[in-house]
Amino acid sequence: QVQLVESGGGLVQAGGSLRLSCAASGRTFSNYAMGWFRQAPEKEREFVAVISWSGESTYYADSVKGRFTISRDNAKNTVYLQMNSLRPEDTAVYYCTARRGSVYSLKGAVDYWGQGTQVTVSS
Repeated sequence: QVQLVESGGGLVQAGGSLRLSCAASGRTFSNYAMGWFRQAPEKEREFVAVISWSGESTYYADSVKGRFTISRDNAKNTVYLQMNSLRPEDTAVYYCTARRGSVYSLKGAVDYWGQGTQVTVSS
């Protein structure tokens, strides 16, 4: 089992920044690709970003490319999502995810989910 605990969500004005953190425990963190999904009210949960176990490969949804950056610190068992130039449409619950092995972008490929953290961007 892997436990994932997100933090760093909150309320920010459009154009502002937030950094989400996800602390992992329970298994060897460096064996897992890590990612973020989000779900806005009345919308499907969608892929945001993923990072390989080594940190060498990252992939982003087109909607956040150039504004969000995913990173990880394997010594601290933590993955981050730096979110800049936030827009009202980024408002959602953000979920930290993990998958043993390769990177992913599909919900069905996720092995573990965090409980989520709310991000609200006001216009």
